Amino acid sequence: MIWDKVKENLKTTMAENIFQLWIEPLQFKQLKGDQFILKSPDRYFSAYVKQNFAPSIEKQLAENGLEQSRVVICEEVASKPVVPVVRKQKPAARVQMRLPNVPANNSKYRNLHPRYTFDQFMVGESNILAESACRSVAVSDGLVGPCLFINSGTGLGKSHLTHAVAHKVFAESPMTRLHYLTAKQFAAEMIHGIQTKTMDDFKRKYQENCDILLVEDVHSLTGKKKTQEELNDVLDMLIKSGKRVILTANSAPRDLLGIDNEFRSRMSSGLVTSIKAPDIKTRSRIIEQKAMQQQLGLNEELVAFLASHIKGDVRKIESALIALRSKAQLTGGYIDMDLVREVVENVVGVGQGLTAAMICDLVSIQFNVSVKDLQSKSRKKIITVPRQIAMYLARKHTEDSLADIGKAFNRDHSTVLHSIKVVSTKLVRDTSVSAQLDILDDKVSQL
Repeated sequence: MIWDKVKENLKTTMAENIFQLWIEPLQFKQLKGDQFILKSPDRYFSAYVKQNFAPSIEKQLAENGLEQSRVVICEEVASKPVVPVVRKQKPAARVQMRLPNVPANNSKYRNLHPRYTFDQFMVGESNILAESACRSVAVSDGLVGPCLFINSGTGLGKSHLTHAVAHKVFAESPMTRLHYLTAKQFAAEMIHGIQTKTMDDFKRKYQENCDILLVEDVHSLTGKKKTQEELNDVLDMLIKSGKRVILTANSAPRDLLGIDNEFRSRMSSGLVTSIKAPDIKTRSRIIEQKAMQQQLGLNEELVAFLASHIKGDVRKIESALIALRSKAQLTGGYIDMDLVREVVENVVGVGQGLTAAMICDLVSIQFNVSVKDLQSKSRKKIITVPRQIAMYLARKHTEDSLADIGKAFNRDHSTVLHSIKVVSTKLVRDTSVSAQLDILDDKVSQL
């Protein structure tokens, strides 16, 4: 069977523990046209394998005679047996028993944001892996390995997810010994322990009396060798004891400067994942949810305008909606497009929206071709590839119609549609194209 051969080859190209964790559980389901369909345990597993191993699997398939096959990973939904309908009392939610006088929510963690829960977190392509991994850690199913590391820019949801884990753990297992703090707070506690000669108590707190440790902003430990050593010892003890650890930072472990190599290795011992800026669909859902919380009535047009002009940091959305509510109250409560434009320009600091022409300029610089070439009728590969990528990016990052994008390149809408399909196909099949577009996406978001 081809899947068995593919697995044998993959086993020789990756570490044994990685193969056992991510490849061995996959099961062949069927070959349907050009789709080589594999079955995985759950959506989190599917997302991670697709992101990290699909290109390697497709390469092995090609070497075994399936050159055009594309890997599709799905989750098997177990069929439920038909049973007689019996009316019975709904079972109570499963929660951990606790001793008398123990607070249900471990109230010493008053700094947990009440709305930072899983239910309030908007899941999209940019964060589905991080969200699923945090749910996995919260229920302790062991899927993400000994340590989860999440990195992202500011305001994209790292703190929301760590708070959500704490909320879920306290709600379902109130006796869990959970410690949630920033890396700076950890460093301050350590210094206090040294000054007061209570380091034994400090070590005991984190190494022995801890079931789950959540540490935010690990990048703040840059250059602090003693604190890194102490936290590394804590991680080593917890990981060996089968405890749960979540770390967050603004960069992946390999990109953190001034970090000890042993500490860096320990942080990378489990799943390392990132949160990207939300796409326009996710931003629209975030705006709708937060507008509801602010009791703002926004129609589809206003939501679409806000979503297309406010990008990156989700806190910008909150800032805009707070300003919108304040201005609306001062003007009698009526919200129209002029008011929304004013808020976007003055509060969020975004003026003219992104256009296909702006993206055309950026792509011409990146590929070292002129805008005139991109707008020409040339069919040379060195021109057509950048042109197709520019059209794809224009469709992704602007609200322009296919016809409007076509005008920027002297093409009709059918050519734009064809270019988008070409680039979308390359994204799935070619990891180098995917990496190149990730870089361009970041540059476009900065325009």
